Amino acid sequence: MTPRRLAALTPLQVRVLLAAAAISSTVSLVLELMLATQASYLLGDHALATGVVIGTFLAAMGLGAWLSQFLAVGPEPGFALLQWFLAVELALAPLCLLAPLALFALFRVGGPVWLGLVVCTVLVGVLGGMEVPLLTRLLECGQQLRVALARVLALDYLGALVGALLFPLVLLPWLGLLPTAGLLALVPLASCVAIAVVFPVGLRWRRAIAVAFPVIALAGWGLVPLGDRIEDGLYDDPVVSRLQSRHQRIVLTRRRDDLRLFLDGQLQFSSLDEYRYHEALVHPAMALQGRPQRVLLLGAGDGLALREVLRWPGVRQVDLLELDPAMARLAREQPFLRRLNGASLEDGRVRLVFGDAFEQVRQLRGTYDVIIADFPDPATPPLARLYSVTFYGRLLRRLAPDGMLVTQASTPFFSPKVLASIQATLTELNLTTRPYGVDVPSFGPWGFVLAHRGRKQPAQAVLPFQGRWIDQGQLDRLFPLSRDLALPPGERVLPNRLHRPVLADYQRQGRWREN
Repeated sequence: MTPRRLAALTPLQVRVLLAAAAISSTVSLVLELMLATQASYLLGDHALATGVVIGTFLAAMGLGAWLSQFLAVGPEPGFALLQWFLAVELALAPLCLLAPLALFALFRVGGPVWLGLVVCTVLVGVLGGMEVPLLTRLLECGQQLRVALARVLALDYLGALVGALLFPLVLLPWLGLLPTAGLLALVPLASCVAIAVVFPVGLRWRRAIAVAFPVIALAGWGLVPLGDRIEDGLYDDPVVSRLQSRHQRIVLTRRRDDLRLFLDGQLQFSSLDEYRYHEALVHPAMALQGRPQRVLLLGAGDGLALREVLRWPGVRQVDLLELDPAMARLAREQPFLRRLNGASLEDGRVRLVFGDAFEQVRQLRGTYDVIIADFPDPATPPLARLYSVTFYGRLLRRLAPDGMLVTQASTPFFSPKVLASIQATLTELNLTTRPYGVDVPSFGPWGFVLAHRGRKQPAQAVLPFQGRWIDQGQLDRLFPLSRDLALPPGERVLPNRLHRPVLADYQRQGRWREN
């Protein structure tokens, strides 16, 4: 049978194919970023998830490019190339829809999520790797190879840039993971529709596209409630609120009096015992300063540490520097959380500043009597920089001469090197450090490091109130850190620096992994 020929390309057909190249690149990159974000959320290792996705995706693209040489190799390949490109686009649509859902389902049933991530990434990469050679050969039918290759690659790279910016700035914060997957699945089909309009693709392909579009759209519409049901199964208690911001996945669960906050799947507090953590974080530094009036609170957008700060009658101003406006909005508007934090974010003494603390601290003016750092554990280099010599140096410029600085320091029983390294980091700035710990039933023993200028231990003020856990007796017994929570004798740690974020490694080197 004589192969069907493709007539010389018209300018409109060329523009449609070039647009398809850019769109395909955007879709592939958004999908890869989505898979990397989802794997980080489910498995907790952002650096490894990103490395696996990027490395596997690039290698799979190379495999797809190599495989494309065996497609449409007849004497008149033009129409066959168009058919193969349509097949690739049609295959990409359900993959966009199902890959994120498959990872959630694997995690829900305890399946091999890493293997699923690699398989999904390989499939996307192979399809993406086929697209550029197929389009280049197709465009070569109507123009010189050098022109076709230059145009396809230019639009492919431009599409990658669009996808790299579109996902974190628009799609993730406004739609979330699974709604983005549903929308993304329609984009390759839109390219197929445009190609079917300007090319004589034949009735069979037009029917396939006409069937695929409503089927994928309907499946995408049902993806969100299905994804919510799968996510609900990841938590022991009923989900009462869920938000996807640019920075993190925020989930609140509640069973009777137990309200729990999860960020990217990691428990941040339980309302049954959060008071022990927040009282221990805030009040020792406030009491040692004596008469705190101006306080800087870093992180803690849930308002719980702020609730404790505002109990001190002399406090005149609290600057709360929070990365995620969505967290502060939830703390203000979610009824259960607002009741727990005592509507602390609405207090007139509180000034909210949104942004990355590493940069925003330099924009602050004046000094603070107490600085409280309530950041997540330094499990990744981006988080570890908030425990670095450089960052603490910036905080020191904002600390009053008789001021107190305190930071949470992870769990010293399971990760003793983290607390020890934070101490060493603060010592690099000639600060005197005082570590201490408290038992929080939801987490176990938890550590803190308090630091101040000078070698002389400041006098401790009388606690002007009695908390649920803390009182004057607990405050007097808080120091020193018990021996079993300290680093074993003879073991050394390095201070945490921007160019060498050792805390991220120390956080992963827990005692439970060494035994």
